[in-house]
Amino acid sequence: MGLNGHLSKRKNIIYSIVSVVILCILLFPLYWIFATSLKTEKEIFQIPPTFWPEELNLKSYMVQLESGDFNMFHSFGNSLVISLGSMIIAIILAVPASYGIAKYNFKGKRAIVLGFLVTQMLPVSVLLTPLFIMFKNMNLYNTFWATILADATIGIPFSVLILKNYFAAIPRELEEAAYIDGCNKFTAFIRVLIPIAKPGVMVCGIFSFLYAWGDLAYGMTFIIDQEKRPITAGIFNFMGQYGTKWSYLTAFAVVTIIPVALIFIFMQKYIISGMTSGAVKG
Repeated sequence: MGLNGHLSKRKNIIYSIVSVVILCILLFPLYWIFATSLKTEKEIFQIPPTFWPEELNLKSYMVQLESGDFNMFHSFGNSLVISLGSMIIAIILAVPASYGIAKYNFKGKRAIVLGFLVTQMLPVSVLLTPLFIMFKNMNLYNTFWATILADATIGIPFSVLILKNYFAAIPRELEEAAYIDGCNKFTAFIRVLIPIAKPGVMVCGIFSFLYAWGDLAYGMTFIIDQEKRPITAGIFNFMGQYGTKWSYLTAFAVVTIIPVALIFIFMQKYIISGMTSGAVKG
């Protein structure tokens, strides 16, 4: 027992050291982006490179607070509107769709599930042209709605595939008990089934939000006015407008990363439980 305990302790120490090394490797690019955003342009290209700025440069952040095309708060607000809108649409459509697929047998069910799987594999570039034509004909081009609807097409298939496992795993007896208590199918769905599937709904909402937040292709294609574009498009435009001014670009990137980091820090419990439950059930 003593020998096994010693080996186990040694193994845990080795695993911990390896985990810390891997974590440092994965987080180093984020650290480098942050450090670069605080450097002057001259120091960014200095050889050998400095791991922390010798002269603290906050101008790259202060410029973003000024009024203009690249106002940080304006771009941030655009991304927030687009991401929240996409998330709400994805949840509203995916929750009842996944319930129907999980609980009812109907003709073409396998084809529908396969369709959701196929849409997950399609590259964005394939969808750009047909979506562009649709939005142009619907007079949605160059509006938030075009990007919101386009981003929702990414979140909906993912949400349906995750949530159908949750609803499939809910015992039929719970629904029947709700009917006995006076609920109809709709109220039973709202009051009983959705609360049980809450971890899955949370995960789908989070990932739908993050998909939309990190989108560049739809935001650049369907919105041509700079003041309406999301924050990711703002980063891209820094490269052309300012001849790649790296301190400004990395400062903008740091601001873009903040919501994603906060979501993973405060929502990791829901993300882990939701993903593992969705994978195990069904």
